[in-house]
Amino acid sequence: MLQVLLPDADPLHKVTIIPRGKALGATMSLPEKDRYGYGLRWLRATLRVLCGGRIAEQRHSNDISSGAAMDIEQVTRITRAMILEWGMSDRLGFVRYAPLESNEFGFGEKAYSDDTAKIIDEEVRRLCEEAYTDALRMLNENWDKIEAVAQGLLKHETLDAEEVAKLCRGEKLDKPTLSGLLADEMPPAPRTAKPVVQAPTPELPPGGLTNGTLPHPG
Repeated sequence: MLQVLLPDADPLHKVTIIPRGKALGATMSLPEKDRYGYGLRWLRATLRVLCGGRIAEQRHSNDISSGAAMDIEQVTRITRAMILEWGMSDRLGFVRYAPLESNEFGFGEKAYSDDTAKIIDEEVRRLCEEAYTDALRMLNENWDKIEAVAQGLLKHETLDAEEVAKLCRGEKLDKPTLSGLLADEMPPAPRTAKPVVQAPTPELPPGGLTNGTLPHPG
């Protein structure tokens, strides 16, 4: 959902609640062009997208689960690469802190001080918390759209980008629901003959029949 709201994120391709591997669902993007590097704006947008699943889960169910494990792993990997490899921290500057490979002069891994290690941890945590806080604000401001897309997924299981956009605009989807498709595939129930209901025999008073004849009135 945040991919629709964030202009610097990759455009949404489709979203599904059909389980895939360890994930209970998936959101698929479609980059507009080949990527040979990672820009800061794209990285920041991607971090916020990855935080969205956990936030939506907690708001909807008032609980959290292990379902966000892969998202948390990706957020941690990206933020550490931003700090350690790509010089994207103002506090640490234009320096690579990731281990260096051995070179022809025989120098191995470059070590850094405990003070620098503390700053690295603080900067990684700062980037993660900024992404989470910003994603929380955006989802709260657009919760009605989240619910509309969630209801659409319950009915259809998979939605493409245009269908998600329609739901966010408050429009209805002109396509059969999953339950309707399943109902169409089921064979019609066999018709059974209605049972013949006989009229009840009137109850006669004692001695009403004598030798098969009715008693005379009076």
